[in-house]
Amino acid sequence: MKAMVITEFGDSSVLKIESRPIPDVKADEVLIKVKAAGINRLDVSQRKGNYPVPEGIIADILGLEVSGIIEAVGSNVTDWQVGDAVFTLLTGGGYAEYVTAPSVMCIRKPDNLSFIEAASLPETLYTVWSNVFDRGQLKAGETFMVHGGTSGIGITAIQLARLFGAKDVFTTVGSDAKKAFCESLGAKAVNYKTEDFEAVFNHVDVMLDIIGGDYFNKNLNVLNVEGRLVYINAMKGFKVECNLLKIMGKRLTLTGSQLRARDIPFKSAITEALKEKVMPLVANGEFKPVIHAVFPLEEAGKAHDLMESSEHIGKIMLEIQ
Repeated sequence: MKAMVITEFGDSSVLKIESRPIPDVKADEVLIKVKAAGINRLDVSQRKGNYPVPEGIIADILGLEVSGIIEAVGSNVTDWQVGDAVFTLLTGGGYAEYVTAPSVMCIRKPDNLSFIEAASLPETLYTVWSNVFDRGQLKAGETFMVHGGTSGIGITAIQLARLFGAKDVFTTVGSDAKKAFCESLGAKAVNYKTEDFEAVFNHVDVMLDIIGGDYFNKNLNVLNVEGRLVYINAMKGFKVECNLLKIMGKRLTLTGSQLRARDIPFKSAITEALKEKVMPLVANGEFKPVIHAVFPLEEAGKAHDLMESSEHIGKIMLEIQ
């Protein structure tokens, strides 16, 4: 099979097409002929050598989310058949013509979505559900904020927060065009280049942050009493100074997570929650994937360059022919 491989750490030019064996299917797995794969910032970090890959995970073929057609099923698999159209979250290996996945991690592709749209869902749906609704415990009637509103995570978080009854949804973005887009989704947005979000938003119950750095204390300031701050990345830095009195005085909860290294039972539980609570909203069109650009597998480097430019609104995707 063709696979887009990291030949060494560096810029996008280190991504090269190579021939690799089609992976063997284990008893509890399915083999997927990949139709589309999503690009994520973690892919860029891994390509640069800035992300230590957990042991046992494919390290040189990127790709955390795919959609496609099941080509073979393992001996223990009873819930899927050859020919089923699915999408799934992976620990790696998605930038390729074939990939294996645990059968319990597969979700049936809704008829109203293309393979491109379906492949855009896993990383953001799993991340948002696990961190906003499970860890952050967002409830109907509460206020929610996410930084980076036009990222895949941001767009997913805005839509799901509204669909599950958040009273207000706030976000930060880097341009007026991105601000207008988030407002079209129903969020209240600020352009962080011209406005200070701390001066605009001051009553947040749950916040999802990917920025870190000097946003940390601003985040604490805008949270309500009993507020929850959830970290999934820290693009402006992981080390911060903290006034513990703020956390104590407001009785704040500060937490965070990394999804990739979690075990299959944990991810399987999220899969079941998504099937029950989110996929009906996808199937009836209330939740809409947002695709910014689609590249052929052979142009994965260009897709990475676009990701690093931060000019996109929505997901950047690869199509595998």
